[in-house]
Amino acid sequence: MQDFSWLKRGISEIFPDQPESNDANESLVQRLIQSDRPLRVKYGIDPTGTEVHLGHSIPMRKLRKFQDAGHTAVLIIGDFTARIGDPTGKSEVRRQLTEAEVAANAQTYLDQMRPILDFETPDRLEIRYNSEWLSTLDLSKILTLLATTTVGQMLAKEGFSERYEKGNPIYLHEFLYPLMQGYDSVAIEADVELGGTDQKFNIAIGRDLQRHFGLRPQFGLLMPILLGTDGVQKMSKSLGNYIALSEDPLTQYSKLEKIPDVSLPQYFELLTDLSLEQLPDNPRDRQKLLALTVVTQYHGAEAAKQAQKAALALVHGGETQDSVVPEFSLASVQFPAKLFFLLSASGLCKTSSDARRQIQGGGVRMQGDRVEQVDLSFDTADALYGKVLQVGKSKFVRLIP
Repeated sequence: MQDFSWLKRGISEIFPDQPESNDANESLVQRLIQSDRPLRVKYGIDPTGTEVHLGHSIPMRKLRKFQDAGHTAVLIIGDFTARIGDPTGKSEVRRQLTEAEVAANAQTYLDQMRPILDFETPDRLEIRYNSEWLSTLDLSKILTLLATTTVGQMLAKEGFSERYEKGNPIYLHEFLYPLMQGYDSVAIEADVELGGTDQKFNIAIGRDLQRHFGLRPQFGLLMPILLGTDGVQKMSKSLGNYIALSEDPLTQYSKLEKIPDVSLPQYFELLTDLSLEQLPDNPRDRQKLLALTVVTQYHGAEAAKQAQKAALALVHGGETQDSVVPEFSLASVQFPAKLFFLLSASGLCKTSSDARRQIQGGGVRMQGDRVEQVDLSFDTADALYGKVLQVGKSKFVRLIP
């Protein structure tokens, strides 16, 4: 009997989970067993930004599991839909991006996915851009799509209903987004679509459209939304509680080893392949294991070990290896310079005002020693070369010429 534990790990819902009277399919597992061809497993991303964070990695990791089981991952780059932006969970209309912005973002997304997906094995990955079919839809085809869904159905969608009740504007082009995402499933003849729990409406629209166009409806696999580093709200760049795949090993490690105890089970289940029954009993040991495991996935074992040593050295004020600490050149800084300006210029703080608040709150260290002078100034850069500036528990830079 085949082992489908890889399929069920980290899944909130597989739908439909019961046979449907009008479908020949009994269940997703039976389709996997009975199919005489690799299934086409869809995951779509709208490149509306430049960074992929660990929350985004969850469906991509599941996509890789399907690849390893012999199926075809169909990665949809929403270069057309990104110009609208998914309205799911948004309290107001999103800014529409230009074609050039979307193209640039898409390339950075693909670069960051390489440690996760199998780009090399033939027939295991298709990368498709939905402008291929969406940009050619004429008005008659758009009217056909619109005729498959009622206004009432759209207003029942989470986000739309809240905005409607509050009197916030909902633009007609936003109603098109779920239909366009659903039409992606028609265009690539998806058997399975992956997404977060907030994507059930959009994935269900895809099933409806596939039926409308005479195709076998896809299954939906919904995965949990990852909590951010604060352990309270979902991981989000706008909330500042995220860990980016492109971050350096030390930053990733330092953030991961501070994940709240309550979030550790979710992180291990969704971000690693480790046995959940064989984790260390001590919470601190679990944090270190999580950090080492995840950093290894994106930067390799040696870099992860160096990051672990560097993090320990920073905590105790010891020496760190230069290669694992991000660097900031002082060449462009005019001296004399205030420390709060350096914190802002280096990116450790958003603004000089933010930097002053961090110093006042005791959150700034240099070479492991807390800085208490808000207006600390340096006449020249000479005394700063080689020193590590730290803000909070997970932001570092080494100052260089």
